[in-house]
Amino acid sequence: MFSILVIDDHPIVRQGVISILQHDTKKIIKCDEAATAQEARSKVAANRYDMLLLDISLPDESGLQLLRDLHQTMPDVPILLLSMHPEEEYAIHGFTLGAYGYLTKESAPTELLRAVHVILDGGRYVNSSLAGRLAEYISQGIQPTLPHEGLSQREDQVLRLLGAGIPQKQIAYDLGISGKTVNTFRTRIIRKLGLRSTVDLVGYCIRHNLPV
Repeated sequence: MFSILVIDDHPIVRQGVISILQHDTKKIIKCDEAATAQEARSKVAANRYDMLLLDISLPDESGLQLLRDLHQTMPDVPILLLSMHPEEEYAIHGFTLGAYGYLTKESAPTELLRAVHVILDGGRYVNSSLAGRLAEYISQGIQPTLPHEGLSQREDQVLRLLGAGIPQKQIAYDLGISGKTVNTFRTRIIRKLGLRSTVDLVGYCIRHNLPV
């Protein structure tokens, strides 16, 4: 029997994934669940899992940061990333941090099971479209970018100002744009970075040492 921890803050997603795994006809799988990074850390410390399924966007911490930490403390436990973000940069960055696979939440149940089987059998799972990009990165020696490196110049500027704790009204004044435009940038940046709130955004800037 294999033990898998499903880490996602949406109960419907967790239960859907668990239902798919527990109805697997090829492997007997026992599932546990966690809704936050803190809960995941506690469960990992108290239990032994054969595999983790990790959402990139968590309410209290970036899933990529949690991936980095978990891989450093228990490198033998494979982690499959689940994300609502189709951007290849997230997947490639996830692999550099130790992920064994990457799936978007739009993937079919059959692909989820296929990925889990491959990883539990000791492999790594990459779908065909992402495999081509990974091969390109490897063959050309390209260094994968961090999520914020894909932002536009203005988005990066707003990110750093928000990360420094500057109020949106002041940012609008300093940049000569409307408060509504600043809020639009904030929402877009949070989505692109796989975050959930301005608090997460500030934490991201601190973790990546992004100065104004």
